[in-house]
Amino acid sequence: MMEHEKTGPVDWLTWTFSRVMMWGPAFIVAIIFYEVIMRYIFFSPTLWVNEMSLWAGGMIFVTAGLYSMQQRSHIRIFVLYDMAPLWLRRVFDVISTLCVLIFAFAVVWGGFGEAIAKFWRWEAFGTAWDPPIPATNKPLVLVTVTVLALQAASNLIRDWPANPIVRKTFDILASTFVVSMCLWALPNLFSGAESELKTPLHWRLFIAALLVSAIGLTLFGLFRDFNRTPQPLDEPDMEDDHGIPDQVLSGNPPLEEQKKQ
Repeated sequence: MMEHEKTGPVDWLTWTFSRVMMWGPAFIVAIIFYEVIMRYIFFSPTLWVNEMSLWAGGMIFVTAGLYSMQQRSHIRIFVLYDMAPLWLRRVFDVISTLCVLIFAFAVVWGGFGEAIAKFWRWEAFGTAWDPPIPATNKPLVLVTVTVLALQAASNLIRDWPANPIVRKTFDILASTFVVSMCLWALPNLFSGAESELKTPLHWRLFIAALLVSAIGLTLFGLFRDFNRTPQPLDEPDMEDDHGIPDQVLSGNPPLEEQKKQ
């Protein structure tokens, strides 16, 4: 599989963190394998494997959409999009991006207070092992949909390359937004009396490291690709059924022998 190129600060931020999360399924398989051995060979089942797999699986499920968006591999209707002329596909892209932005705003607006409350009181799962799934996954949803909205807007500007001024302006605004949010969150992780902050210190340090990494990736992507112009999408040949052979459109693709000839 060939990956879509990374251009701009949002792409670098999305691609890096999503690639790290790709190791999540391997981690889940490993701990479940450990649980099988402990349960059926040593007759000593664990308390934590099942809930850890739920915890990691939830994070993977939430963040997988970031990589799909950056790679343009999300589901779309072939007949209504790829068969449309270029100008109509641009209209579809604008409408879909607006829908993503509205959805992201609604989710953040409606869930911000609850997510912050769950994080600060370090709400746990309420089981024997009691992992802090609500305290971590709820804020992760808000962070993910925010970055998803930025990625959708970045794709729109780069796939139909806008004027360089528009692209550079967006990159600056997106970078400013990401850096500002990270700098706002960093001091808040360590403010207030310890009795009021139920979040463990090691978790706050870990999140602070992620925020610093996000700032670094965003600035790296901004300066690296600031003067880089993305390649435009090729316009399909409207005189040749959008460049698709008649046999494919009719449901009868050519045989391998015919292709070789």
